[in-house]
Amino acid sequence: MSIYLDYSATTPIDPRVFEAMIPYFKEKFANPSSIHSLGRVVREDVDKARATIAKSIGAEPHEIIFTASGSSSDNMAIRSIAEKFADRGKHIITCAIEHKAVLQTCKYLEKHGYEVTYLPVDKEGLVSIEDFKNAIRRDTILVSIMLVNNEIGTIQPIREISDIAKKHQIFVHTDAVQAMGKMKIDVGELGVDLLTFSGHKICAPKGIGVLYVDENLKDDMVPLVFGGSQEFGLRAGTENVPNIIGLAKACEIVMDELDEETAHIRHLRDLFENRILNEIPKTYVNGSREKRVCSVTNIAFKYIEAEALMIYADEICCSTGSACTSESVDASHVLYAIGVDPVDLHGSIRFSFGRFNTEEEINRAVDMIKSSVEKLRAMSPLAQ
Repeated sequence: MSIYLDYSATTPIDPRVFEAMIPYFKEKFANPSSIHSLGRVVREDVDKARATIAKSIGAEPHEIIFTASGSSSDNMAIRSIAEKFADRGKHIITCAIEHKAVLQTCKYLEKHGYEVTYLPVDKEGLVSIEDFKNAIRRDTILVSIMLVNNEIGTIQPIREISDIAKKHQIFVHTDAVQAMGKMKIDVGELGVDLLTFSGHKICAPKGIGVLYVDENLKDDMVPLVFGGSQEFGLRAGTENVPNIIGLAKACEIVMDELDEETAHIRHLRDLFENRILNEIPKTYVNGSREKRVCSVTNIAFKYIEAEALMIYADEICCSTGSACTSESVDASHVLYAIGVDPVDLHGSIRFSFGRFNTEEEINRAVDMIKSSVEKLRAMSPLAQ
């Protein structure tokens, strides 16, 4: 029976979320833009869902824009600022370990006359505040730094970055996809202008993302899709009502159960991590063990190819990096940036934990990994 330890890639839908969605596939199927009675009922429900989602991050309902994914939201946030404020400058600051949705958007902009500074990170995956200060120029218009890294779980100092950026009239975007559901998020406390997250990382369905835009910036956003007035004219197309309702229920659960759930996940993560480090020689954790969210550990197994270990322990669902780059044979850009030994880059695995994991699963997974490591090292000349 499979043991799912890949919650950073995606999560199973919570049964409560699924139940909340069912009516919107059946009797509440109407288009929320329709003016007849059925349409008005659905519109009211979408409005209530938007309010719940806004409350979960300390925002106002009119500051929430629904998209199809976290990547869609990242693209819209960065490209909107770049296009609307090009007359003020064409310099953007980001960091070397961002999700590819941010990095590749910045690469695209570089081809169209923008300059991008990619801040380095230390061995724990943290951006230096001094490096950020030194990177600011008179023509800097945007900084985009993720709140939590998707491969090693590092939490970035977004509040400090925001405070500095505001003094220079620089807009701040943060990708909070991996933070939502793992820590309290309040856009006011973070001081950001734009924030993104997605449903399928918090036990809601795939195909629904959120872009928070500060109300003072909303009129400057560039539409993601043209053709209709939905989402304040910023994303045309009939709303994905079942997924919006599901996301709202997931956010409600996060608000009600965050402390209890994060304690449960942290306990399982620490149990797994400590057993691996104590019982399997020549292993270590990549990145910070302190300044990270509760759900992730990225472990290097020396003298072993990660793919080989995943094949041997094939009942365990885990990852060698971001799910968005799983088809690439290149080593993780995140692990490379934090200075992991080149020999160990291909021997590192991300394990991520979530709501439905149990202690029994964790102990069984560790036992399976121990056995597989022993077999693989017995065959490796490097381990002799």
